[in-house]
Amino acid sequence: MKKHSARVAPLSACNSPVLTLTKVEGDERPRDSPAPTETQMPAGVETGGRASYCCWKCSREQLKKFFWGVAVVLCICSSWAGSTQLAKLTFKKFDAPFTLTWFATNWNFLFFPLYYIGHVCKSAEKQSLKQRYRECCRFFGDNGLTVKVFFTKAAPFGVLWTLTNYLYLHAIKKINTTDVSVLFCCNKAFVFLLSWIVLRDRFMGVRIVAAILAIAGIVMMTYADGFHNHSVIGIALVVGSASMSALYKVLFKLLLGSAKFGEAALFLSILGVFNILFITCIPIILYFTKVEYWNSFDDIPWGNLCGFSVLLLTFNIVLNFGIAVTYPTLMSLGVVLSVPVNAVVDHYTSQIVFNGVRVIAIVIIGLGFLLLLLPEEWDVWLIKLLMRLKVRKKEETAEGNGDIGSGLQAKHRRTRPSFAR
Repeated sequence: MKKHSARVAPLSACNSPVLTLTKVEGDERPRDSPAPTETQMPAGVETGGRASYCCWKCSREQLKKFFWGVAVVLCICSSWAGSTQLAKLTFKKFDAPFTLTWFATNWNFLFFPLYYIGHVCKSAEKQSLKQRYRECCRFFGDNGLTVKVFFTKAAPFGVLWTLTNYLYLHAIKKINTTDVSVLFCCNKAFVFLLSWIVLRDRFMGVRIVAAILAIAGIVMMTYADGFHNHSVIGIALVVGSASMSALYKVLFKLLLGSAKFGEAALFLSILGVFNILFITCIPIILYFTKVEYWNSFDDIPWGNLCGFSVLLLTFNIVLNFGIAVTYPTLMSLGVVLSVPVNAVVDHYTSQIVFNGVRVIAIVIIGLGFLLLLLPEEWDVWLIKLLMRLKVRKKEETAEGNGDIGSGLQAKHRRTRPSFAR
């Protein structure tokens, strides 16, 4: 039996789930257990029994995937909304968005160690840490992870990762978390536009409509606060964050393609190493220039910083590796469902005004996001569904007419006078 594993494009922190899936040889998950031995059945019953057994097994697997999907959606929604709200709370005591970005990105180093622990616990063919590392390094080429590869294929993504998170966190300082979370959903539309232009992906009219809705939602969100300078800057920051996130994903697909789970974990850990080695100097400079300054380390809310980092790490782990247990489309709902969660929290903790323009903007952007979740063959499936419904309706109509005709004939026979003596 050949095994398969999904290949995924590692997503930047704050990314909406756009997963690149291909089937490849060499699965890292355990094989499915063999089916139990079937009992001998008479001819004519064996085929039906096997078919019913296969249907039962498929439905059970689908139901299992659905329940896992619900758990993954709840985890994505709660971790994403929780990290956003915790960042807002952190800035009340610790006004340093870049330092918070740097601190949280350092936790990316844990991706590969956590993956290896899962590999040891689940894999049937266990490998040493060194062997697993060397095998995952093949993702970067025959020579593995060299200095040249590190600076050409990892460093640019480390910069994009930092910009994505920093712009997002800086936007939280300017505007409420509801607007930030809903505007960031536009990154899925930006991914489609960049993929269409750069990667020559298939043109889809419905996705163009979704991109137009996203842009219209951005304009309406700006209008909702009356084009104030503070609001415009915050919206520009979060749109910039969504753009950096989209650029990250499109460039990853263009330069590196897709990665298996171990390769993705190693890549994300390398981004953490890059952050420690080359980004650490920036928070230090900001501290001594008093751009991001605090009086003493005792004043830093370490609980909030660590809580935010853990939630963000959880979000990225589930977003990148949740595809192993459920459907990618179902996972995508977790990000958009965080918007109403943030709206409820903002309603009770801030002075946000949900006027008509803001509500319409949220609905438009959410609708555009959902349209982008439609599969590429959605139009073919829709036509087939309509044709099936049309054929079924004709059959039901024909059956109904047949029943009425037979009923009339029977009634006519019953009411016909009998001349028999």
